[in-house]
Amino acid sequence: MLSEIRTDELLVGSKQTLKAIAENQVKKIFLAKDIDQPLKAKILEAVNNNNIPFEIVESKNELGRICGIDVSAASAALLK
Repeated sequence: MLSEIRTDELLVGSKQTLKAIAENQVKKIFLAKDIDQPLKAKILEAVNNNNIPFEIVESKNELGRICGIDVSAASAALLK
């Protein structure tokens, strides 16, 4: 469960998530359910191409809160 992960093991934000996927640094991806569809498609394509498991979180606000930030987050990556 995402809430049991230490925040220092996470990269928060879509740009950082995509970069970490490209650099083979990711164990798992967390996506907000209300993420913009073009961005969601881009992240899911990278996830599928790299066989990375992912989990959907109820909202960007919830994902941001769980990640320990004061703003919403579309995605987060659990680092290897």
